[in-house]
Amino acid sequence: MARSGGTAGRQGDAAKLNRGFGWIAVLGVILVVAGLTGLVYTAVATLTTMLLFGWLLLVGGLVGLLHAVQARQTNFFWLGVVVAALNIAAGVVVIKTPEAAAEALTMFAALLFLTGGVFRLVGSMVVRGPQFGWTLVQGAFGLLLGILVLATWPSSSQYVIGTFFSLSLLFDGLGLIATGYGGRRVVGMVAGR
Repeated sequence: MARSGGTAGRQGDAAKLNRGFGWIAVLGVILVVAGLTGLVYTAVATLTTMLLFGWLLLVGGLVGLLHAVQARQTNFFWLGVVVAALNIAAGVVVIKTPEAAAEALTMFAALLFLTGGVFRLVGSMVVRGPQFGWTLVQGAFGLLLGILVLATWPSSSQYVIGTFFSLSLLFDGLGLIATGYGGRRVVGMVAGR
């Protein structure tokens, strides 16, 4: 009698796990669809990303200000107020001028690609470690990507941020689908024993 109750409990737990992994896969499908849509409409994805970023800065600044007010008896009160005010100001600027913010962020990303590419190239030549070939390819790719983005800047700012964000959504979604599908398979294998 106790054995059948234990089996029923395990089957119920397996069903709950299956549902959980199913929801993870559904979220993955939603992210994949959003990522593919963003890759088709990169300008809209860039604008949406910048507005979302602006709102996150604004809300984060307001929460930081509330936290600073609650901790006003500490030595870090004014630092918290200054950081919160900077976040609020940056959020307002990004929300009011998302195109200019996208141009600035695209320039920053291009400079990061350039410097990262140069450091990887030089580092791979100097160190010549076991990953020499991969580091060399990564450096060359980063350098090339930075040059391509800068060569078409500021027009590249209309699609660069949206493309990166959409690719991130796409790959995160594929990862969640794989996790959900793999998790369901493992639960099925364990529950079948």
